[in-house]
Amino acid sequence: MQEIMELDTPRLLLRQWRDSDLAPFAALNADPRVMEFFPSTLSREASDAMALRCRSLIAGRGWGLWAVALRENNAFIGMTGLHIPAVQLPCSPCVEIGWRLAHDYWGQGYAQEAAQAALQAGYERLQLPEIVSFTALPNVRSSALMARLGMRREQATFEHPALPPGHRLRAHCLYRLTRAEWCARGGDTT
Repeated sequence: MQEIMELDTPRLLLRQWRDSDLAPFAALNADPRVMEFFPSTLSREASDAMALRCRSLIAGRGWGLWAVALRENNAFIGMTGLHIPAVQLPCSPCVEIGWRLAHDYWGQGYAQEAAQAALQAGYERLQLPEIVSFTALPNVRSSALMARLGMRREQATFEHPALPPGHRLRAHCLYRLTRAEWCARGGDTT
């Protein structure tokens, strides 16, 4: 059995998924504001399947897309973490960082706080050489967060292969951050 890595920050817990997370995750995935830059909202069944897949990957690997909860009351607010994309991308093989928070928790710095913890775990505990992130071109909020995290945007864009030609979200931008860049900014230098 793989030891499960869980992370904490001053305000957040990044932890393994619980059955009690399924309903608020389904509500988040059904919210058109949260899912604006995804192909569609998710049904309860699809949302539950995603959460259970995240839980299974964490159980098998020890890390992944963690459930994010507030430290003060353990309320589920979304997910953040590291993932190996199944689809072939221009940066493959790779580990990506991603996040998805309930709309009520936007604009409070939670996504950045959780993402910084995930980056730190990726570089300092997992010793990953690089972490990437990508999003549809219109998703300026996520792009801005990637920049705030110190990730650098690749000049070229790419067409996401999971979306059909002509889809409004097919064009994506790619951001990268190497472990060397992380260390140069004051990360772990061992």
